[in-house]
Amino acid sequence: MTEVLLATPLEPLHRRLGARLVPFAGYAMPVQYPAGILAEHTQCRTKAALFDVSHMGQARVEGPAAAEALERATPADLVSLALGRQRYALLTTDAGGILDDAMIARLAEDRFFLVLNAARKEVDLARLRALLPSSVTLTPLEDRALIALQGPVAEAVLARAGAEEAVALPFLGVAETRVAGFPVLVSRSGYTGEDGFEISVAAEDAIALVEALLADPDVAPAGLGARDSLRLEAGLCLYGNDIDETTSPVEAGLVWTIGKRRRVDWDFPGAERIRRELDEGPARRRVGILPEGRQPARAGTEVLAADGTPIGTLTSGTFGPSVGGPIAMGYVASPFAGDATPVELSLRGRLVPARIHPLPFVPHRYKRSSRTS
Repeated sequence: MTEVLLATPLEPLHRRLGARLVPFAGYAMPVQYPAGILAEHTQCRTKAALFDVSHMGQARVEGPAAAEALERATPADLVSLALGRQRYALLTTDAGGILDDAMIARLAEDRFFLVLNAARKEVDLARLRALLPSSVTLTPLEDRALIALQGPVAEAVLARAGAEEAVALPFLGVAETRVAGFPVLVSRSGYTGEDGFEISVAAEDAIALVEALLADPDVAPAGLGARDSLRLEAGLCLYGNDIDETTSPVEAGLVWTIGKRRRVDWDFPGAERIRRELDEGPARRRVGILPEGRQPARAGTEVLAADGTPIGTLTSGTFGPSVGGPIAMGYVASPFAGDATPVELSLRGRLVPARIHPLPFVPHRYKRSSRTS
């Protein structure tokens, strides 16, 4: 049977731009445009690339003590999150695994905006409905598109689009404002390691907004292929590959998402396992891996110690254009997780030398601020 795919509000524009559409998380999504993945990757590292991420879930949570209510689902400290600020957060299972990762923004004292992974949004919404009290409402925002403008000149592009309030945002700042005349919710965040913005806009305005941004000579469209190579160079996790319900925040190196206050009360889902792993150390850890040679190593590749003992598995792997060679990420037994540890990868019946490499492969270039989140 042919899979029936959902379409984002930008699909007609993707087709006009010559995108190659592929199935992804139940949607027809552009994997690349005629310029190709390498050009799109370079565009993001040098100028500004525009991504359609409308397949992601968007939701609003509001009501009395909404922050305290949301903390029933996550180890993040949301009570102290300032107005107009956003936080990367993990939704954890009762067993201490990662149900999903999400972006959570505080728009008002008791009003929050959530961005959820496309493949997990229905799972996430069901979990939140089960945990939130009746006084707090959860509203999926299905009538909105989401676009990401990423790259070192993204700020200049928005300035030329008349978005002064967006340009003034610090990293992880959020504002309800206008871009190119359209009312939007914009955050200074992204998934590439570059400075950039994610813009939530009404579905009916999405094509006109994107066309206005693409009219800038420093902007070009980019698809899933470049998004994947960019995020892997930046050492960022892809849900379903690098993190999932079997993975703990400690194993994944995401302990920094757990608020200090939450580590005093231990009142979040999965706290028992997470506390134990923090005290005793996890059996495995997420690491970067740099293979020798030119052949990329893909997810599922077995990782071996120098003596041939199996010690782990790759969860992501590709060619890193900015690195100039193959890069990978995966989990290895904790004794082998130190930087520069030599390992071997089992690629199609032959062993390829590699070494553990610190993450990220390419330094992040977020616009930092002295303000706290």
